[in-house]
Amino acid sequence: MGRTQIKLPKKFTFHTDVGVRISDINYGNHLGNDAVLRLVHEARVRFLQQYGFSEMDICSLGLILTDAVIVYKSQGYYGDPLRIEVAVAGAYRYGCDIYYRITNKATGKEVARAKTGIVLFDYAGNKMADLPDEFKRIIPPENA
Repeated sequence: MGRTQIKLPKKFTFHTDVGVRISDINYGNHLGNDAVLRLVHEARVRFLQQYGFSEMDICSLGLILTDAVIVYKSQGYYGDPLRIEVAVAGAYRYGCDIYYRITNKATGKEVARAKTGIVLFDYAGNKMADLPDEFKRIIPPENA
């Protein structure tokens, strides 16, 4: 079976910087796979905040993660300064994909790529909800 590939969108509209914490290091003395998922979660929260959204309030709707894929490119170590770029792409009726590129700021080396699928959920009605127009506006046309 071949390796999973993540084709990144053309345009990233947000980035945030984080450092690799000691709690992100696994027994192999490098950035653990579980930590990468936590880092992309943090980046997603920060990305949404810039638009006045949260994971529980995107135009009164909640966000549910439907899938997550991570492709590792190189190792990360304690103290490494990481830049996480975020892009939204592939919108459809109920959701979209969010892409992440993680790079070591000191070396320029790509550490990982990730993609999370999301749907919007109306918790009061207990059902998926259409992607609001206000959210669609944050998706660059070249990523739509």
